[in-house]
Amino acid sequence: QVQLVESGGGLVQAGGSLRLSCTASGASYLFFSINAMGWYRQAPGKQRELVATITPDGSINYADSVKGRFTISRDNAKRTIYLQMNTLTPEDTAVYYCTAPRSRTNARDYWGQGTQVTVSS
Repeated sequence: QVQLVESGGGLVQAGGSLRLSCTASGASYLFFSINAMGWYRQAPGKQRELVATITPDGSINYADSVKGRFTISRDNAKRTIYLQMNTLTPEDTAVYYCTAPRSRTNARDYWGQGTQVTVSS
């Protein structure tokens, strides 16, 4: 069964960087390679918001708030996506979630457990 396992969160000072990873354990190469993947985040008291998505062919979309600072990438052989976060600000503080969204080739949404990112001023 597909499980999304995230890592890389932590505490960092403003202006610093973190690299998040999400591995789709239990997923076949086929499942991972034909499905889009993404990162969302949720700050306390706020709605979950899109951070970035990446399609199987490498098309990428970023939220305006992170464009130019964050980079999403994928390694199909490792069934893993990454989020490189640079020039972090306190406004980036949130729980970051990995997702494999429902689609024609994916019967249901999958979500990771989330990893906490805290940026101090």
